[in-house]
Formats: sequence, structure tokens, C-alpha cells
Amino acid sequence: MNGVHDMGGMHGMGAVTPEPEGIAFHHAWEGRVHALNLASPTRGNIDAGRHRIELMPPADYLRLSYYEKWLARVEQLLLEAGYITADELASGRAAPGAPKGTPVRPAASVPAALTGPYSYVRDVPPAAFAVGDRVRARVMNPTGHTRLPRYVRGRVGVIEGLHGGHVFPDRHAHGEGEDPHHLYCVRFEARELWGPDAPARDSVRLDLWEPYLERA
Repeated sequence: MNGVHDMGGMHGMGAVTPEPEGIAFHHAWEGRVHALNLASPTRGNIDAGRHRIELMPPADYLRLSYYEKWLARVEQLLLEAGYITADELASGRAAPGAPKGTPVRPAASVPAALTGPYSYVRDVPPAAFAVGDRVRARVMNPTGHTRLPRYVRGRVGVIEGLHGGHVFPDRHAHGEGEDPHHLYCVRFEARELWGPDAPARDSVRLDLWEPYLERA
């Protein structure tokens, strides 16, 4: 969807401050939020989780830090799925007399949830494009989730690599099945994206699903 989260190619967002390698969290609570998201019973659909962050009010999205967004996301997903109530969220405690059912993720399964890999690779029919093909990113303005950034729509690039079939986020985020498609690495020249004032030697590489592309 189009929203404030889609910042690619935008000016005025402030300087990017590089950080030393190996710093995963700035505060202890960030690590706990990360673990909560990975161990949550709502974890199964990463695309729905990304879309939940996109649905945040723009002022909140710009104000909150990275892991504050993660916390807001898991709170809303748990509320929507009925795992907690608004009163329980506000108090931080289970409601008195609330049924204590079997946990969706037993304690013994949490380490695996935090460290185990999960693949979105799927089998798909032969690819429509090959390395070296010129393609154009489609001009589209979806109201739902998409991984096609606005700044590349309508621009021409070249296929540099094929990643095989992957779950299609535009459908998966909304509970419409996995609908897997080929995923490509596409190179776009900077001047194609931002005009003649962009450095001639610069380029951007994006991983884009087949439905996002058409032959140029």
C-alpha cells in the first residue's frame, strides 16, 4: 500500500548514522520485544506482520523507534486474533477468572521459535524472464500490502538473478493463500530512477516478484 512507511528515494528524512557491527539492541527491552514477536502465536505470517506496521497512523510511524513499532505490531495482532483483551493489554495481566488454556507455543518450543529457520521458497512453473532481460516495474497503487516501492514503479531495469519461487506477499498478507511466484534480482540505474543529476556509476538492486514486472 502507499503510505509513510514507503520512504525509498525520499529526501528530508535525516542523516543515516552508521553503527558498529554486532550491536543488535540498544536497550534490554528491545531484545524482549524481538523475542515476543518471534515466539508469538501470530508469527506464522510475516507478510501480515509487515502490513500491520504499515497500518499505523503516519504520525505514530514517524515517531516510534524500530522496536516500538514491533511492540505495537505484536500487541495489535494478539488483540485481533483474540489471544488477549484490551483490558489485559492495559493492565499487563491476565483478566481475573480468564480461562487458562494450553499455550499455543509451549515453553519448550520457544527456543526453536527464536532460532529455527523458516523458508518461504516454493516450487513454481518456469520463469517468464531470464538474466539480461529488460523489464519495467508496473505502475500500480494497491490498497493492500506490496513489496514494490513507489520510487521504482514505471522504471526500466535489467534482470541480474533469479531466486526461484517465493510466497507472494501481496496475497499472503491478507490471508489469500501463498500464491508463489518467481522472485528476481533487478538492477536499476540511478539515472533511470532519479534523473540526469544522479551519479552515472550508481545503481540500485531490488528483489521483485514476477507480477510486479513486465517486459520493457
